This record gives sequence, structure tokens and C-alpha cells, in this order.
Amino acid sequence: MTSGTYKLTLPSPMLQRGFWLYAWRVIAPDGQELVYVGRTGDNSSPNASPAYIRMGQHLGSAETQNALRKHLVNRGIPPETCQSFDLVAHGPIYPEVEKPEIFSHEDQLLRKQLMEKHIPLRDIVGAMEKQLAEDLDHAGYTLLNTVKWRHKVDPELWTPIRAAFAEHLPRLKEVNDVR
Repeated sequence: MTSGTYKLTLPSPMLQRGFWLYAWRVIAPDGQELVYVGRTGDNSSPNASPAYIRMGQHLGSAETQNALRKHLVNRGIPPETCQSFDLVAHGPIYPEVEKPEIFSHEDQLLRKQLMEKHIPLRDIVGAMEKQLAEDLDHAGYTLLNTVKWRHKVDPELWTPIRAAFAEHLPRLKEVNDVR
């Protein structure tokens, strides 16, 4: 193991809670480019974390949160051996559903009311997550994960977000329509 000095710059807007869409661009030890697509906005609670929280969780050791690490390891790639990790995050597309100052997940009535506001936003961003994965695949990127979502993306909402990702994943510029 060789020690070194490294710098990570975190733009302060990435600290905002809300519904984010993101893509990890990983350069494997052999130079292969791999992409993982994700979003924030929980399925089981009215929470929508900032992108930076998911960034650390993806490469951490918590079994229920480190999907990127698992996908790499399943391909025989220890994450620590990769050449680089780039996170492209877009958001917050929607803010997190506002909760009262004193909020308890045990308050089932309040939780139900918050989920009724959370789910439609989650579904919209989930459809975008699926479309981003499909568009990246169509553009020839090698995806680490498969995104399953039953909702369809709204082309009007999706077009500017796809364009934002295409600035960092340029083969997306070749994908012009929503399938």
C-alpha cells in the first residue's frame, strides 16, 4: 500500500436534501469504463437524501447501502483497485417532502400522509433513473446495474436532464428520443 495525498472537491449544492439522479463513471483497473445509475428518494420512507450521502454509502461497508461496491466486487473488481470514480449528480430535481420539526417514524398517520406526497415525486425520478440507464445502455456504455421501474418518463421533463448528463457522458448526445 502506497500512501498519497488526494483532494475531493464537493460543491455545496450537493448537500441539499431532495430527489437526485446520478451516474457513477468508474474506470476499472484495466481501463474499462463502467457506469452505475441511481437516485435518491427512498422507497420505504419519506426521506430523500443529498447526493453526497449516497456517494459515501455506495462505497462503504453497510450491506444495505453499498450497491456500487457490490456490483464491482461481483465482477471481481475490488473498488480500491479502480483508477477513478466520477459522480455526476443532477438535482435536487424536487425537494424532500417537508416534515414537521418533531417527526417520528412511529407516527403512522403522519408517515402515511408524508408518503402520499413523497411517492409521486419518487415515481417521477424513478422513471428518470430507468430512462437514464436505458439511454446510457443504448449509447454503448457498460452498465453495472439494471434499473427496474414500471413508470414511464415524461419526455418534457426528461429532455433537459438527459442533456445535463450528456455534458459529462458525451455518448448520450447520440440518444435523441425517449423509448
